[in-house]
Amino acid sequence: MSAITSNTMTSNAKNAEIPNTKPSAAMTAYSIGKSVPLNSAEELEAALRHIGATRYHNLHPFHRLLHGGKLNKGQVQAWALNRYYYQSTIPLKDAVVISRFRDRGIRLEWRHRIEDHDGDVGSEGGIERWLKLTEGLGLDSAYVESTEGILPATRFAVEAYVHFVRDKTPLEAIASSLTELFAPNLHEERISGMLAHYNFVNPDIMSYFSRRLQQAPRDAGFALEYVKTNARTPAEREAVCNALIFKTNVLWVQLDALYHAYVDGHIPPGAFVPEGN
Repeated sequence: MSAITSNTMTSNAKNAEIPNTKPSAAMTAYSIGKSVPLNSAEELEAALRHIGATRYHNLHPFHRLLHGGKLNKGQVQAWALNRYYYQSTIPLKDAVVISRFRDRGIRLEWRHRIEDHDGDVGSEGGIERWLKLTEGLGLDSAYVESTEGILPATRFAVEAYVHFVRDKTPLEAIASSLTELFAPNLHEERISGMLAHYNFVNPDIMSYFSRRLQQAPRDAGFALEYVKTNARTPAEREAVCNALIFKTNVLWVQLDALYHAYVDGHIPPGAFVPEGN
């Protein structure tokens, strides 16, 4: 399978809808840059949306292949298997976020995120819905839950995310969740693309994504208002932007690893090997 060139990536980024803040010249792999105007909540939001338009993982070549029907079943299995580790760690990350706040109201607001993924008595959560996806793709649930077949880079990236929300400021911890601002469009693209292109995919096993279409905007709305209200100085707004950049890197590097292992064919020792490889 041919790789997507860097020229295609550049074109995709340029064609994305980008707010008129023009921070790209100053932005590095890890930071927004000192020349970006961050003197108000409105400028902060514009910068955050620019980061999403240029760095969110919907632009990654692996997602282009996944949604365009260009992967085989084993490659889709590898994606779902590795992504499970991220999904199943989100409640742990959110528990850490909650532990950072003395404010009961914020803890109550954030708590439903854990329930969204873990579920509650008599109600299915996101982790169960993700296991429905992996089972529907032909993977054994016990193997998926063991996480023993995931790529090392997947584990490193996800654990780095948990360390980030533990070690950085509470403001940065919340800001790192702002990739949810951009998730609904990705979920819509994934649902339509995978249903259209793969005969081993059906609406039932895609229920995780259809449910997140309602959950993500609610969660992102709270987080966005929180950072706009509580990042009161240019330095704090810069930290918020850099937290979002960190999170986009967490998502991006997982897809880099999947592409290297399952598209380029360099599967590391001990990782999941699809049938037929």
